[in-house]
Parts: sequence; structure tokens; C-alpha cells
Amino acid sequence: MMEKRVLMLHTGGTLGMSGRRPTPLKPDTYTHALLSHVPELRQLGHVEVRILCNLDSSNMTPARWMDVGTTLAEEHAKFDGFVVIHGTDTMAYTASACAFLLDGLRKPVIFTGSQRPLGETRSDARSNLVGAVELATKDIPEVGVFFDSQLFRGVRTVKSSVWEYDAFASPNCGPLAEVGVDLVIHDRVRRPSSPFKLAGGFESRVVCLELHPGFHPAILDSLVQNGVRGLVLRAYGSGNVPVVADLSLVPAIERAVKAGIAVVIVSQVQRGGVDLSLYESGAHARSAGAVDGGDLTTSAAVVKLMYALQGGGVEHVRALFGQDLRGEGGVPAGRVG
Repeated sequence: MMEKRVLMLHTGGTLGMSGRRPTPLKPDTYTHALLSHVPELRQLGHVEVRILCNLDSSNMTPARWMDVGTTLAEEHAKFDGFVVIHGTDTMAYTASACAFLLDGLRKPVIFTGSQRPLGETRSDARSNLVGAVELATKDIPEVGVFFDSQLFRGVRTVKSSVWEYDAFASPNCGPLAEVGVDLVIHDRVRRPSSPFKLAGGFESRVVCLELHPGFHPAILDSLVQNGVRGLVLRAYGSGNVPVVADLSLVPAIERAVKAGIAVVIVSQVQRGGVDLSLYESGAHARSAGAVDGGDLTTSAAVVKLMYALQGGGVEHVRALFGQDLRGEGGVPAGRVG
């Protein structure tokens, strides 16, 4: 059997830090340090390491997403799988972005990182790297996030803990694979149905807002007047918004949609999702032109809206949010993948 070839892309994050501060990385020294700390990687296949950037993930941008996605697309035919080392804070956003960009993906793209740097005692980096590289040699043609023995679909993943090693969860979709004594790949792994290609880009003029009691509709109006192209509203429960008197958001939503601003509603609640037909307040928002985000995570909704707006306006957004493009879901509450 031929040795599997895995390309590991470093973008930054805690895994490559020294203590609590990032240090400059050079390809040769970083690769040497990585393989010295985790020599098992050589047993799993030929691992090639490249440094795309060395950022705290709070500094990731749509332009950086494109750099990662473009590199993965350019190298798609040359490697059997890919591992992306990334900071945990925005990993779910970058994983979602790569999932939307890589249409018809044939190879595994496994995002991972750590809660403690690789060189520290009790670091989780070693086991995460070993698991991610092993998964990158398997038949899992999806973009996933691997942490603490579980592989989740990238577009279904949320960061759930700052302190614990199981830093990620997937509230509305079970894991794609689990790594323990045995490596188990579940049958929910998706298969490509179209030729592979790098698809689209991202419109960055998108704002995400969380509703709270007393939220004033003038906030939405001010955003519309300042060039925003899309809004993600984290509403209550199954998509409820205020509809009473001066604090009703319905007129502001209608004004935004008429101005060509796409408004997507997701839930503040992780499990379940939005169903704008369930309650009167949600139905009013839908009548005003809001798009039902179903059970999308906030990160997937934001990235999908950026992706959709690159290809068109409000109706194009509405059409794409009516489709499950990469396993991100978006179906009414209660229908769990």
C-alpha cells in the first residue's frame, strides 16, 4: 500500500505558541519542532508542513479564508488529505468558509488546534495532531473540526469551552468520526455529488446582532444607512422578535429588505433552531422578508450569508438558504441531522 500524503497548513493559534505568547515561526524550525514533539506522525504517512500565516485566530478575515481555501484547492489533487492548524476562537468560521468554498470536495480537510501549546506539559496538541492526521488519511470527503477524540462537520461546529479539552460541540448533528481504541467513521459522512472546484468568495459587509430585551429598531436602520449588505439576527427561541409598539423590529426588517439588505434569523439557543411559522412574532418577521435560518449555527449562518451575497442579492440569499449546500442544515427546528 502506498504511503498516504498529508499536507498540514499552519495558520496560527495556541498549538504553535510558546507559553501564552506567539513567537515567530520559520518553516524548517517549525517542522522540526513539530515532528520532534510528535514523531508518531511519520508512522501515519508522509506529512508536509507549510506555514500560511501565524495569527491569533481573532485576526482571521474573509481574505485569509480565501488564502486557506485557494491553497487547499490548488493542492487537492496532490495529497490524500489535509490538516489545518488553527486557533480555536474562530475555527468554526474558517472551517465553514472552506466547506462552502470547496464544492465537490473529494479529500478530508481536518481543522484542529489545542487548548495548550504543543511544548507545554499536559498539552492536548499532541493527541489532536495525531488524530487529525490519521483522519486525514481516511475516506472522509468533508471539512471537519477534530478535537478531543471527536470529528465534527465544520459547518455544524461551535466552540463550547474556553478551559476544557473538549472545546467544541455540534449541537444539531452527531460526530462524523470518533477516535478511541478504534477509529469509527459514522455513516452521516457526506459524499460529493458534483465535480470538485473552488466556488465563490465572501462579501464582508455583514453584521451579526444578538437581540435582547429593549433592543431598539433604530440600530437596524442605522446599519442599513451605512452600507451593510446582510444582517444575521440572533433571535429568541424559534426565531421570535419583538412585535409590540415602538420596539417592534418588523418594520425595520421590512425597511432593510426593501433597501436590498438580506436579513437572516437564527436562534440564540444552540439545540433546535428557527421555525418562523411556529409563533406569530416569527411569522411577522418572515412576512417582512426575513430569511429562516433553521438550525444553522451562528458561524455557519454568517459565513453562508457572506458566501451567498457574493453571488447575488436578497432573492439569491433566500434561494441558497433554502438549500442544504454542505451539510450545514438550515431545516426547521426539531429535524436533527
